[in-house]
Amino acid sequence: MNPQALIVDDEPDILELLTMTLSGMSIDCVPAENLTQAKQALKQQSFDLCLTDMRLPDGNGLDFVEILQEQYPDLPVAVITAHGNIDLAVQALKLGAFDFVSKPLKLRVLRDLVTTALKLSPVEPVRKERRSRNRLLGETDIIKNLRGKITKLARSQAPVYISGESGTGKELVAKLIHELGARSEHAFVPINCGAIPSELVESELFGHKKGSFTGAIADKQGLFQIANGGTLFLDEVADLPLMMQVKLLRAIQEKTIRPVGSHEEISVDVRILSATHKDLAEGVKQGSFREDLFYRLHVIELIVPPLRERRADIILLAKHILQYLAKKNLMMAPELDEQAISALNHYAFPGNVRELENILERALTWAEGTVISEQDLMLPVPLTPVVTSNNYQLAQPILSVENDLESKLEEQERELITEALQSTRWNKTAAAKRLGITFRALRYKLKKLNLE
Repeated sequence: MNPQALIVDDEPDILELLTMTLSGMSIDCVPAENLTQAKQALKQQSFDLCLTDMRLPDGNGLDFVEILQEQYPDLPVAVITAHGNIDLAVQALKLGAFDFVSKPLKLRVLRDLVTTALKLSPVEPVRKERRSRNRLLGETDIIKNLRGKITKLARSQAPVYISGESGTGKELVAKLIHELGARSEHAFVPINCGAIPSELVESELFGHKKGSFTGAIADKQGLFQIANGGTLFLDEVADLPLMMQVKLLRAIQEKTIRPVGSHEEISVDVRILSATHKDLAEGVKQGSFREDLFYRLHVIELIVPPLRERRADIILLAKHILQYLAKKNLMMAPELDEQAISALNHYAFPGNVRELENILERALTWAEGTVISEQDLMLPVPLTPVVTSNNYQLAQPILSVENDLESKLEEQERELITEALQSTRWNKTAAAKRLGITFRALRYKLKKLNLE
């Protein structure tokens, strides 16, 4: 049986064009010229897809999208908007529309949209919730709420802006949205916009032709092409140069790119997810980020909470991380003693989940036997009291010294291990005994510190 599509538009030419295009994709179409006819069709049969114009004789598309979300939540609905009327399209996406397409219709864009929409299945949410729970661990209400939003956003093609502090897991959230959505069979391509030299960003995103600049010894695909059919995750998007922001906006709007040195445009079909730990709205105010690009990326904001706001999940996460690290290093997973559990529960974690991982990886190396103590955690300087005009209160840990502390600790470890090895003539077993750690812990530390 062919997929069934409900098409709602009061323009006979558009209705005919949509019907012909979808029929050519082996999709049976039921046309409706207004909302009354559309509602009647919905009562008579079920559909796999709905396309609706935003302006209809007896109502508007936004109201229809809301009705569909309430009464037919599993039905993907895409809206058709007048050229340049992006505001209405954004409102529709926020109300739950799957995607939008602008007039005059580009048939390639329309076919891509329909193909993606038909990959969604009404039985997916239960399986997706299970997968989301296995990847994004936690039992606090705030994390359960986040998992629910991820599952819902996975059924949409709306651009999502993921905000949160460094180390909270923004890329994991983006990858989950991709994996639980209709594009999961295609690539998820992350790019850290702040880690690429400004002169190479355009080439990385859009690719280049051989000879287009010094060092371009061959044609190269850009990340938009690699992500075609899938999802492009722009991490630290606030760090994009202004000139590149203009070109990115055009690529998103036109769904085409032009490689550096090429005279031809290439069609691309990607979903854009973006993130940064900076305040993007403040960047717009200061002029470092384009307002028009902000509104294209910031259709829906998803906030990833810091670890200190979900303290009840800390030990659950810690045990999972220890299991993973132990398995990776072919060793038995150690337990946390009561003092270690208490210390973790009371620590502020300015570096969030990433810092928890680093702390436990270090503790796994120095722990004696199968138990990790508070001393093994080597937590940074605890909260220190400071005087205010009214009373005494606890100050937060100094975030700026976190990276310096990590590097200094590693340097001290490297010196101690090197000294022990030299004094035992590079006998690892004797060196481990001299250091008071197991042979396996020493072997792991040698690998991590590049001392092998």
